[in-house]
Amino acid sequence: MALDLASAALRRPLFRPLPRGIAEGFDSRLRRSCRVKSMKARVYVSFKPTVLDPQGQTIRGALNSLGHSSIAAVRQGKFFDIEIVPGAAREQVQREMDQVARDVLANPVIEDYSIEFSD
Repeated sequence: MALDLASAALRRPLFRPLPRGIAEGFDSRLRRSCRVKSMKARVYVSFKPTVLDPQGQTIRGALNSLGHSSIAAVRQGKFFDIEIVPGAAREQVQREMDQVARDVLANPVIEDYSIEFSD
């Protein structure tokens, strides 16, 4: 009888598996904490000051008509969030992002751009 209890105890797993929802949540938190932080770039693109911005003028007019009389001008623009591969050299990434912004994201004839980096 004692031998049967001992052999039954040896066949039983040491740990019970976690319920499905708990195990998935723990696994995703563990993977997130082990990730290498990647660098991010945000590219802002807007019209040059000498270029008319009809959408900005329309927004200003609408805001003024809603009672926001302290607003003198609105310039409309856009931004792009770009995630950089982990381990990339910062200087090389800065040069590459400048080229991408100038050649692809902005029209340098009528638009200005600026780039911000975060780690």
